[in-house]
Amino acid sequence: MHEHSPRHASPIQSSSDRSFGFVFAAVFLIIGLYPLLHASGIRLWAVAMSGMFLLLAALRPQVLAPANRLWTKFGLLLHNIVSPIALGILFFLVVTPTGLLLRFFKKDPLRLRFDPAADSYWIKRDPPGPAADSLNNQF
Repeated sequence: MHEHSPRHASPIQSSSDRSFGFVFAAVFLIIGLYPLLHASGIRLWAVAMSGMFLLLAALRPQVLAPANRLWTKFGLLLHNIVSPIALGILFFLVVTPTGLLLRFFKKDPLRLRFDPAADSYWIKRDPPGPAADSLNNQF
């Protein structure tokens, strides 16, 4: 398809290595502290991972560059799988039934049906719109 042509594709820009580290530090901290909501013990491995990501992001973010690139590629892979599925579900569960209902009730909200008796397909405005010369300098 032409939408995925490499010629027209813009380069993928991932987040900075520092922000990647901070985000993962926050995620692992949430994972580590979440059991406290259920009166359980904290997950020390996750808190340790959080600390590691926090230190690396603050002191040596370039060390996180390979993980950041890998995470970006994983996100693109998920996008290529999930997006068509989600749009397909949306189309077949929302758009298709709406179209079928409109046909069943013989509705034509866009006035696309051919009317051989019509002189014009222009819609008369009552009262008429603004004067034509008022549209000279629109911008």
